[in-house]
Amino acid sequence: MDLERWIENTLKLQAIPAPTFHETQRSAFLERALKRNGIQDVEQDEMGNVFARVAGGPASAVIVSAHLDTVFPLETPLQSKRTKQTLTGPGIGDNTVALSALIELAHDLPSAQLAGDVWLVANVAEEGLGNLQGMRRVVDRFSDRVSAYIVLEGMILGHVFHRGLPVNRYRIRVQTSGGHSWIHAGRPSAIHIMTQINSELLRLALPRQPRTTLNIGNIDGGTTVNTIAPGCQIKLDLRSEDPETLETVSKQVERTARRYRKPGIRIEIDKIGERPGGGIPADHPLVLAACRALEQAGEENAQLLIGSTDANIPLSRGIPAVCVGLTTGKNAHSLDERIQIGPMPRGYAALLDLIQASFALEASNKP
Repeated sequence: MDLERWIENTLKLQAIPAPTFHETQRSAFLERALKRNGIQDVEQDEMGNVFARVAGGPASAVIVSAHLDTVFPLETPLQSKRTKQTLTGPGIGDNTVALSALIELAHDLPSAQLAGDVWLVANVAEEGLGNLQGMRRVVDRFSDRVSAYIVLEGMILGHVFHRGLPVNRYRIRVQTSGGHSWIHAGRPSAIHIMTQINSELLRLALPRQPRTTLNIGNIDGGTTVNTIAPGCQIKLDLRSEDPETLETVSKQVERTARRYRKPGIRIEIDKIGERPGGGIPADHPLVLAACRALEQAGEENAQLLIGSTDANIPLSRGIPAVCVGLTTGKNAHSLDERIQIGPMPRGYAALLDLIQASFALEASNKP
């Protein structure tokens, strides 16, 4: 691993805008970079996922992935800053440093003794309403013919996500005839109705165990200050550690919104996102291997967690997968997102060890 090269590629990638569904430029950069490193088998599918095969022995392949997209719109200024200790800039940790780690692996893995192929995958549509579409396509391609999926995120070094957090996302729309605020006073306002719906949703009794959350992440509607709003909509994020609890709360949300349907008031409820849950136990060989790799690299007391990542997809299909980090950082999803340079070599060393250990899982994965 060449730390300076890794940092240089991280900064180059960070400067390329890549909102969800607009990852084309980053896909092209990754494809070129992987080919320049001598990887012969590099391709891009119709979605923009990039696949590079590092040839190994006859064992089932290991998939190492990092998502291409960020949460920042195309017009976001992508300035970055480097100090002796840190790299700062929108998307630098989520997930640019992990993407550039794929380029480092393309340098290092061909000379390693690999029991099977390693596929380096840069996938689209992880963030927001991407609904993990990129990873769904990746898992469709490889199915269960792999030893393990290792999903990379930039800022979670020392954490091992081995359980996928189920997520449901909704858009609720209210439509009315609208009108003039004085002349037509008394007509239903879409904003007023949505305010009542939101108030009810925020009063729903959510269980603490299993942990369950409800977040109204977006609201928009109306036209002018003196117009009765003819339309309003929200986007809602629901999560729970338990899939059944998530479905129960989802039905409560739908029932709450439907109660406001009346003549002249149209309510539309659309499910716009779903991330399936799943997991492997804490004593699964892949989880234990990830913890050992971290410990050997100097990261003690690994934390085992549940989260919503690309690993949700293989885990939901019963395929061993973990999501691991490469360094530490803070301010994720903000303009001053920041990662620490110092831990990067430790995260990379742990990743190399985990890749090698993953090939030994093939026998334990078989019934």
